[in-house]
Amino acid sequence: MRIDIITVLPELLKSPFEASILKRAIEKGLVEVHFHNLRDYVTDNYKQIDDYQFGGGAGMVMMIEPIDKCISKLKAERTYDEIIYMTPDGETLNQGIANTMSLKENVIILCGHYKGVDQRVRDHFITKEISIGDYVLSGGELGAAVFCDAVIRLLPGVLNDETSALTDSFQDNLLAPPVYTRPSDYKGWKVPEILLSGNFPKIEEWREKEAYERTKTRRPDLLDK
Repeated sequence: MRIDIITVLPELLKSPFEASILKRAIEKGLVEVHFHNLRDYVTDNYKQIDDYQFGGGAGMVMMIEPIDKCISKLKAERTYDEIIYMTPDGETLNQGIANTMSLKENVIILCGHYKGVDQRVRDHFITKEISIGDYVLSGGELGAAVFCDAVIRLLPGVLNDETSALTDSFQDNLLAPPVYTRPSDYKGWKVPEILLSGNFPKIEEWREKEAYERTKTRRPDLLDK
């Protein structure tokens, strides 16, 4: 998988990809992540990528020309499955979207800033708009990092145990059940006996029940799905 991220702040984005699972995925050749500084696609001395919005109003708008130049250059080099715009008014990222996106081969992510991008970018270039929640950040970079983490961890070979991702919360519209590790008795706080029994069918039955109960209590909306 290849991910091209268009941003005005590449330095803000790079650190998550230089550690932990994302770094290992890149080093193993399971994913390529490339950063493209939008200011490299403007010719004026001020490297201006934003301007006042037509009709007046507070806030600047990212200009269409440098975005067009960057996306057009990338599309001339390969075919992209999706061109994603990170925006608060996009479709809310969930596990289903992450699962689907992990099957793509080439993806562009555009990080917004200021009051957003010229609407013509969204009308003519963007194929999918994604939000990570109902709140506003200073830019799309952190949202892009969240999106990439959610997707890359699903790629075959990224996790040491590939079945781990299949038991994550939301994979089956249930939250994950409680988990425990050693010691089995800490200050009198004991692990449920069933988990120590070795009876794996019963353990799975317990986990399914606990997952359902946790979902019913914390996220009953998921059960409606």
